[in-house]
Order: sequence, then structure tokens, then C-alpha cells
Amino acid sequence: MKIYTKTGDKGMTSLFGGKRVFKNDVRLESYGTIDELNSLIGVALNKVETDESKKILRKVQNDLFVLGSDLSTPEETKYKVPRVAKEMVDYLEEQIDLIDGKIPQLKTFILPGGSEGASILQFVRTVCRRAERRTVELQQLEQINETAIVYLNRLSDLLFVLSRFENISTGTPEIEWQK
Repeated sequence: MKIYTKTGDKGMTSLFGGKRVFKNDVRLESYGTIDELNSLIGVALNKVETDESKKILRKVQNDLFVLGSDLSTPEETKYKVPRVAKEMVDYLEEQIDLIDGKIPQLKTFILPGGSEGASILQFVRTVCRRAERRTVELQQLEQINETAIVYLNRLSDLLFVLSRFENISTGTPEIEWQK
């Protein structure tokens, strides 16, 4: 099988199910940002130091493939693809609670940064928020699985607490926001 098909050479691509759309279609922006998010998590995995963070991020990467599949397949298609489910959101919430219980209570805003792993996780969080915005935009135009937005919202929270966890675990001080 060849990597290139030449079917996108005129700026269009096919959704799962066959519908052709322009490559700047809001649906493609949504799941393309999910792809970017997943790739950036791959970078973060090379920099985070705790095994716990690595395990969680690997699971998230696999779940992001489901999310991308969900968003790339219009709801009305006859094809059955994996869809984001409540159990995936539940997993994120469980991990947030678990990690949050291992770090000091937040008393003020903190600046993104610290250890290399924590800094990258903060960057990943901002890409996650952009993916969420693109997915909300898609939802305003087309019917989508609403759990996708909930998943992205929780994922950004998880990335925030993982960033703090990396700083605490490596003994890297958090930098408080100065008014």
C-alpha cells in the first residue's frame, strides 16, 4: 500500500463514510487538532519523569484515537466506529482525583513552567483547550457526540494536575502568579 494517494492534491479529503470535504473544514480542524494533541503527548512522554504520568498518558493517547475516529465520522453515517463513551470520561476523573490527592492544594494561580515535563504538559493542555474550542465550533454546525467535548474538558484538567504532579515529584518549585 502506498502512503500517498494523490486524492487530496486539490485540497479535499474524504471523511469516514466517503463524503468529500475541503481540508480546512471545521470537522477536519477538530480532529486534526486531536491528532496534534496526541503527537504532543508523545513528546511529553519523552520528558515526564514519573511512571504514573507515563501510564496515564499512554492510555490517553489510545483514547484520543477513539476521539479522532468519532469526530471524523459524521453521526449519520452507516458505518460503526468507536465513539467516546462516559467510561472514558470517568477514567479521566478518577485519575484527576488520584493525582490531585498527591499534590498540595492550590492556593493561588501558578505560572506554566517548572520541570521540562511539567512545562510540556502545560503546553499540551493549551493544545487540548484549542481542540475543545474547535470541537465546540463543530458542534454548533453539525450533530456530534457531546461526550467528546466533556472528554476534552476533563482532559485539560488532567493535564494541569499532571503538570503539577511532575513538578512536585521532581522537587521543582511552582512559580506563583504575581499580581
